Amino acid sequence: MSKIKAHLDNIVLSHTVFALPFSYIGAILAAGGIPTGREFFWITLAMVGARSAAMALNNCIDLKYDKLQPRFANRPMVTGAVKPWEAILLTLASLGLFVWAAANLHPLCLQLAPLAILPLVIYPYMKRFSWTCHLVLGLALSIAPIGSWVAIRGDITMPILLLGLAVGVWIAGFDAIYGCQDVAFDKKHGLHSMPVRFGIPRTLAICKAMHVISIMGFYLVGQLMNMHGIYYAGVVLAALVLIYQHSIVTPTDFRLVTQAYFMRNGLVSIALLVFTVISILA
Repeated sequence: MSKIKAHLDNIVLSHTVFALPFSYIGAILAAGGIPTGREFFWITLAMVGARSAAMALNNCIDLKYDKLQPRFANRPMVTGAVKPWEAILLTLASLGLFVWAAANLHPLCLQLAPLAILPLVIYPYMKRFSWTCHLVLGLALSIAPIGSWVAIRGDITMPILLLGLAVGVWIAGFDAIYGCQDVAFDKKHGLHSMPVRFGIPRTLAICKAMHVISIMGFYLVGQLMNMHGIYYAGVVLAALVLIYQHSIVTPTDFRLVTQAYFMRNGLVSIALLVFTVISILA
């Protein structure tokens, strides 16, 4: 049981709250209602598989840096609770789960599976080469709602592309804020990030702009999908959460950028899911 817990901690299973609700939103919008239990089942497995593979691979590839970062001293791979070969095995098994789930959804899902996997594999290496690493992470997360839409409808249209964009810039912005804590470390070890490239004050300004784009994206999705007015209450609530999150961070104070800070972001996806369901059923 301790080994299982170590692997669950390694992939930070609780952070599934960031992407899974958006995946369900994509499915609900595609179906114009509540998808079947079978569709929900395979979409959930696909999400769990893709995300578990991404996290296990990322922690394995970044292990040499994580061992040097004091904030990561308790990570399972740093302490040795999870061995590199175990993480690689979990990555392969999770990718297998993702492909299996894709094969049980719309045929287009399996055809596009390699494109979905690509940013998951590329992201762990991006900080070694480019400050755009945050955008690649956003791209990886944007696939969650788009993939679920494809799973139901088998096509890609403007509303779901806008939802994918909104999700992508939402998570990319918070990843860049998180990266502001590591500027000194990244510079010392030759790593790249938005804060390293643009400085912390400009990065925070860029992140605010990205989150404005995100809220605009959520709003436009509602317009294009002719959502009931209650949907926009979710968009407003998401905007308020984002405003609060930005209000407690300054260029010189990141003490509140903790686990709790990021879990609050999950309120954005959960709120939008709840209000999307209410809107669809209204």
